[in-house]
Parts: sequence; structure tokens; C-alpha cells
Amino acid sequence: MRPLDGIRVVDLTRVVSGPFCTMQLGDLGAEVIKVERPGKGDDARAFAPPYQGDQSAYFLSINRNKRGIALDLSAAEGKDVLWRLIETSDILVENFRPGVMDRLGFGYEAVRARRSSLIYASISGFGDDGPQRDRPGYDVIVQGEAGLMDLTGPSDGPPNKVGTSIADLASGLTAAQGILAALYARRDSGEGQHVRVSMFEATAALLTFNAGIYFATGQSPRRRGNEHATIVPYETFEASDGWINLGVANDDLWRRFCKAADRAELGEDPRYAQAADRVRARADLVPLVQSIIAQHSRQHWLDRLDAAGVPCGAIRSVGEVCDGELLRARDRIAVVDHPSAGAVRMIKSPVDLSDTPLDRYAPPPRLGEHTEAILQGLLGFTPQEVRSMRDKGVIG
Repeated sequence: MRPLDGIRVVDLTRVVSGPFCTMQLGDLGAEVIKVERPGKGDDARAFAPPYQGDQSAYFLSINRNKRGIALDLSAAEGKDVLWRLIETSDILVENFRPGVMDRLGFGYEAVRARRSSLIYASISGFGDDGPQRDRPGYDVIVQGEAGLMDLTGPSDGPPNKVGTSIADLASGLTAAQGILAALYARRDSGEGQHVRVSMFEATAALLTFNAGIYFATGQSPRRRGNEHATIVPYETFEASDGWINLGVANDDLWRRFCKAADRAELGEDPRYAQAADRVRARADLVPLVQSIIAQHSRQHWLDRLDAAGVPCGAIRSVGEVCDGELLRARDRIAVVDHPSAGAVRMIKSPVDLSDTPLDRYAPPPRLGEHTEAILQGLLGFTPQEVRSMRDKGVIG
């Protein structure tokens, strides 16, 4: 058993935030049925190159543990198929712009009237009401609007976006969390509910202590590159052959760092002895630490500082992470056999459950790969009905 075995999800999502959400549910054991447009499918299928085989590497990364059906929701017969699917399911997830599901005839109130126990999750860009409800929610737009980009990048340079689609991914994780909470609530009430997540709000929630600083002082934190506003040295330094991060977050760690760097006298220097002193002396201390770190290799510092109990870490490339010792030693890479992409590698779910392990990973579906199996085996359509819908272009 996996935690969500027996739970069925109608996945009407595309691009990133919604598919990432439903992939979390699939990893947890839910049966996820991904509904796509015939002929074209999820926009992320075209986010390429690179391809693996004939599949977008981007699409493959966020759509495992799903079955796929291609269905024209503008056609009456396509709507009938979706209603049948909804009536056998526990969860529906969509990330269309607000109003689209209502126009299709599958808005929350319409679905609730026919299946009140269904949990209906909607991910929007800027909320499904309010003055910006009609704005599209693309990651780079949301990162900027929600304050992340103003905090990211060098202090004397332009704002930068985070290197991954953090607004999309945080929204997907938040929606999955809300869905699980609604499932738990349904145990007692028997009723579903509407789970609504705004990408803007999910991303703004990541501001945490930065928002706290503003609420406390009325001053917006400024962009600082890799330095920390209230801890020194707590940032990135260049070794002789690469980059490392230091996390010298208290006075004891400062003394340990100095001893490990063969500069024990700095640990007793009154200019740097206490945390507040080091923050005030930032302009002098950071270049001094940089000159020390530059004398040796990245691995030298990792070995020595780890042995001294000083928080540190390498700045690793994506390749170093994916092929690295840690993921390999902990068996965190899944390899699945895709019909046209071959052996697809992916990082497993980071959730590690002792009694209900998340140990099954199925390849992302080809467009419409399971259409006939779902229509006939799950929904009870006859082969003749399936052929008729295929001839009309209702399914693909």
C-alpha cells in the first residue's frame, strides 16, 4: 500500500504548477488520469529541445505516475466522458484561467452539484477573484510580481529570477498540501471542498523573514547577492578551483572556522568576536575570509570544515547533483522505461515513509496513450462507441 492507493485524480492541468501538483499525488499512490487536447496535448510537450527520444525532457520531468487520455472538451461527447470520469473520482485538479472551467460547464458549483464528495482544486495566477484574476500566471511574471526577483541577484546589478521555476513548483506543492488536508477533512464530513491556490500568494508566502523585516520596520529588504542581512560570514566564497558556501551562524562556529583555517587569532580578535561585531565589520571581514578561502581547493575546505563542524557546502552543478554520491548512496534516482524515450532517469520523491514507501514510478504517458483502456476498462464505453468518438476526433 501507498498512502493514496484507491484515490483517483482527474488531472486537467498543463504546463508546470498543475502537473507538478498531480505528480505529487501520483507519487503518493493516487491513480492520476491526465486529460489532454487531442493532437497537441499539454503545452509542456513542446517545451523543447532537448528531447529524449521523441519526448520533451521538460514534460517527462513533471508527469510521471500518470495515465493519459486525449479528449476534446468542447464536444458534447467529450463532456460526457469527463462527467463519467468525475463521477468515479475523488479529486479534480485544474489550472485554467479563472472562468474557463465555468464556460466548459465544469466549474466548481456545477461539479459539486453532481458529486459533492469530490475535492476540486484550482491553481490560478493571481487568484480567482479580485482585480487581477484574468492575468496569466507564468513563473517569471509571478516571481517578479511577488517580490522574489527584487531580492535575488547582486546588490549592484539587475534583479534575477531563481534558477528553477520556483513560483510554479511552490504553487504545485501548496495545492497538493491543500488537497491532502481536504481529503483528511472529508473523512468526517463525507464532503469535498474547493481548494484554491494563487501562484502569487504561494510565492509571496516564501518571503517569510523578508516580509517580517518589512512589517517590523517599514523598509523593504534590498537585494544583497549571496550575503545574509544579519549573519557574517554567511555567503558564497571562491576557492582555488570552485565555489563554496559558508554558514558561520554563531560565535562558536566563528572560532571553529578560524581554527580550521589556521587563523585562530581571528577568533579572538575583538573586532570580530561577536555576531553583531562581524555584521558591522562586513566590509573588512568578507574580503579577509575570501583571501583565506582562495588559498585552497574546494575539497580541501569541505573536508576541513566538515571535520570542524562548520556548516559548509559546495556550489555544485546540476550534473554533479544528478550523478553525485549522495543521491546514488540513498537510492534516490528512479529509472523508468518509456515506450519512445527509452530509459528515463528522474529524481524520486523526497518523501521517505517507513511503512508505506513510495517505491513505484511509472513513465509519463504519451499523448492519449491510455485513452481506450480508460474508456472501456474504467468507464464502460463499448469498442463501437470508442471507434465512433475517435472517428469524430473527440478522442485521440
